[in-house]
Amino acid sequence: MFARKIRVEYISPDQSRKRPCPLKWMDNFAMRNFTNASMFDDTLPIADGQMEIGAAVPLDKLREAMEDWFRRKSYLAKDSKLSLEEIPRAGPD
Repeated sequence: MFARKIRVEYISPDQSRKRPCPLKWMDNFAMRNFTNASMFDDTLPIADGQMEIGAAVPLDKLREAMEDWFRRKSYLAKDSKLSLEEIPRAGPD
C-alpha cells in the first residue's frame, strides 16, 4: 500500500535552507477526520521530514493540501512553502 517514500521539507523566505517537516505536523494532517479527503488515506508519517504514501497519491495535491492545513493550524507562515520529493528506492543488486 505505501509504495513510495517522500521527503517533506519546509522553507521560510527568511531561511536559506530547507528544514524537515516535524512529525507532529504530518501526524495532524494525516488524521482523516481533520482533512476528510479520502485521496490522502494512503499516507503514513514515519519521522521528521519523512512520509510513506500510496502509488495513487498525487504529490502536487498532497503538497497543496498540507500547505493549506499547516497554515490553518498556524504551523506554516503564509509566505513559507513545502517541498515534497520522492526518495528513490534502492534496487536489488
